Amino acid sequence: MLLAIDTSTAQVGLALYDGIQILGEMTWTTRQHHTVELAPALAGLLKRSDASMDMVGALGVAIGPGSFTSLRVGLALAKGIALARHLPLVGISTMDVIAAAQPAGNHPLVAVIQAGRRRIAIGWYKFSENRWQAQGGVKSGTIDELADEIEHPTYVAGELTSEDRNRLARKRVNILLASPVHCIRRPSILADLAWVRWQKNEVDDPASLAPIYLHVEGTPIQ
Repeated sequence: MLLAIDTSTAQVGLALYDGIQILGEMTWTTRQHHTVELAPALAGLLKRSDASMDMVGALGVAIGPGSFTSLRVGLALAKGIALARHLPLVGISTMDVIAAAQPAGNHPLVAVIQAGRRRIAIGWYKFSENRWQAQGGVKSGTIDELADEIEHPTYVAGELTSEDRNRLARKRVNILLASPVHCIRRPSILADLAWVRWQKNEVDDPASLAPIYLHVEGTPIQ
């Protein structure tokens, strides 16, 4: 069984996955209480799923981009469990989790998350070889800058406020907004992405795995 942990932003998620079915999943929005909420939530999920940590064989964790503090909370928990129990650990891009939730399409996809200070993190994707594949690195910008950049029909999905949606909707000819249902980062999707890599033995070193942050200028860093 694989345990997935996502604390990239205020949207937090946990999932238990055995490669065949989702044994348990939970998401919630926190107000900077990641540290005090995460461990009790995991204990509750295990109990409700009639599972224990002894049944966990690997971990998947979202590595960003995202909030500096919240990312470190999730990564610290995942690393601590992996090192203490000698379990494989797989780091997955937060943007990849958003992209993987979207239906196949012929148009480009932009995945976004809130980056603070009225800015968003932006990642471009193209559907190829039966999956959404990242096109270049992640950058930061504003909703208006993103809207100006989109000149052809493009799917947009991820963390969008009502104001963001209203601003993007002004260019409805070219901007195809994903349903809010497809914009929530489901930890079960993170679990599935991590499971595939685990089965291929494409795992990360818990000691060196680091979160992805963004410079103010928009350059992705680790």
